[in-house]
Amino acid sequence: MSVAGDRFASMEPDDRFEALVEQLLAVPGVTPPGPGRGFGSHALRFDNKIFAMLVRGRLVVKLPKARVDALVAAGEGIRFDANKGTPMREWLCLAPESRLDWPALADEALDFAGRRAETPPPRRHRAAAKPAQSTSAE
Repeated sequence: MSVAGDRFASMEPDDRFEALVEQLLAVPGVTPPGPGRGFGSHALRFDNKIFAMLVRGRLVVKLPKARVDALVAAGEGIRFDANKGTPMREWLCLAPESRLDWPALADEALDFAGRRAETPPPRRHRAAAKPAQSTSAE
């Protein structure tokens, strides 16, 4: 986890997210935020799945639940709540004071959204079947 690599850290959140968007648009399958004001209007998507967005000036990323649990426990943010009263298990709303690297977190979220899932997992080799034992007396 990087805390110093975000060259945009000194920017205002809106400008910082815009720089992040520009950086990630080079990745095939990533689409920028679209027009509108509803949920996901400020969201980056990969193959139409939201993986990062800016909500009320805070970076929100979709990560595995265990990773979100660890970041919340470390005080780096809270679980995102889309104003429905229920925090979402796989969404982290980064704390404004967090020094975590936005591009690194967005890259992690992009992987979770499926960027690397395009590569099939390695095949597991099954143990060789044991030869059948004869039940007849020889």
